[in-house]
Amino acid sequence: MAFGSFRQGSESAPMAEINMIPLIDVMLVLLVIFIITAPLLTHAVKLDLPKASSQPNLTRPDHIAVSIAADGTLFWNGERVERRTLRERLGAASRQQPQPEVHLRADRATQYQSIAEVMADAANAGMGRIGFVSTPEER
Repeated sequence: MAFGSFRQGSESAPMAEINMIPLIDVMLVLLVIFIITAPLLTHAVKLDLPKASSQPNLTRPDHIAVSIAADGTLFWNGERVERRTLRERLGAASRQQPQPEVHLRADRATQYQSIAEVMADAANAGMGRIGFVSTPEER
């Protein structure tokens, strides 16, 4: 930095101005570095992909409606079945791919023992998804 001049005058006061040229040089060098490296920071590969419309293949599992009447009568998709037949059908359904869901419908007056037995039969057969079906309250 210059604090004086080469003049041989009586004024030997220090120079009170900031030399801006080195600061501008550093700023321009940094600007050039950022301009060069900015495109390298993006990791995208530009491709011209073909356009096609299709629907995804979603295989939705079927559901099995198991109903229990108030007296404990069992129904498989509306067909009356015995408990032994229900166990056999649940075992066959558990081996299907994708495994169907069991929708359990029970009358309001059904004993809990009947519902627990059907749930235990489904669990023992290997059924993984069991859901209760109810009617929403009217407001």
